[in-house]
Amino acid sequence: MTAHIPFNNLALQWREIAAEANADIADLFASSAFSHGRYVEAFERDIAGWLDTPHAVAVSTGTAALHLAILAAGVQPGDEVLVPAHTFIATMWGVLYAGATPVLCEVEAATGNIDVADAARRVTARTTAIVPVHLYGQPADLGAVNTLAARHGLNVIEDNAQSIGARWGGRMLGTHGLIGCFSFYPGKNLGAAGEGGMVITADEALAARLRRLRSHGESERYVHVEVGYNYRMDGFQGIILRHKLRRLHAWTERRRQLAARYTEALSGLNLRVPEVRHQDHVWHLYVVRTPRRDALRAYLRELGIETGLHYPVPNHRQPCLAHLAHDPAGYPAAEVWASQGLSLPLFYGMTNAEVDRVADAVRTFTGRA
Repeated sequence: MTAHIPFNNLALQWREIAAEANADIADLFASSAFSHGRYVEAFERDIAGWLDTPHAVAVSTGTAALHLAILAAGVQPGDEVLVPAHTFIATMWGVLYAGATPVLCEVEAATGNIDVADAARRVTARTTAIVPVHLYGQPADLGAVNTLAARHGLNVIEDNAQSIGARWGGRMLGTHGLIGCFSFYPGKNLGAAGEGGMVITADEALAARLRRLRSHGESERYVHVEVGYNYRMDGFQGIILRHKLRRLHAWTERRRQLAARYTEALSGLNLRVPEVRHQDHVWHLYVVRTPRRDALRAYLRELGIETGLHYPVPNHRQPCLAHLAHDPAGYPAAEVWASQGLSLPLFYGMTNAEVDRVADAVRTFTGRA
């Protein structure tokens, strides 16, 4: 019987950290440091150093990070925020939670990242911010983003949920705008054993406000100076993330090796392999594109190979966002990514033999046309 190849296998990461993490977990229960607490604070210090940023504020989810970032950036009800049409819908939620309007922008055909030229055409007097999403592990064009932001006085809020560890101009993603947002959803390159997120900034006053907002708007215990939220990270996630962070550089290099192996094996076929535009990629996902996406996915499933779809319904066609898409046909590149993109298995612990088996199956499928 042919061995099953999962889309991801997070158990392999746990096996690597289990021995040292279990001692901290035992202490967590002994000390009852469950909500925020010293393990989360230690993780905040570690990741701030890892990212070379002054302030890292841990929160409960990546979505919470986006919400607080939008609020801390001063986005008001009625403001407009530029966002890519092709991304996970959580990028929209923070804008909508603040009562502002996400302005959907076309994406680059090569990368799926925000098309800054298209975004520039959508700027109005109400536009106050832009949220570049560093999609699938690759930086958006931050040079163009920052030029556009400077021209119109926009705040830049980086959605770095998928690209932790990638760099632009030698600096870590998340550190180029006013605020950077991270998700630690389990399947991310740095994934929690549940949910988790992070907001980073170089602005001390913003960091203080972010810390208040995540904990009921408290300036001190039981003194609430503004409307806040219960967005604290729990201590268990702080432990898991801290131990994984110590290995993230090595884990990322292995992802790069696996991706390079895929690209070498799949280049020249009748499908599009990922295009690296900015010479840095941490390969959260390896997404190929083909008009026969659904047939290829079914074929691989028959062979015991799991795949993923990221994301099959673009935001301009989401029912809850229909009022934002005045011209649904105006996003042809986003449509292609949504209808043709197929994420192949790629995870830390995956073997070269497993990559070769997936690639062989893809080659066989494309040769059957």
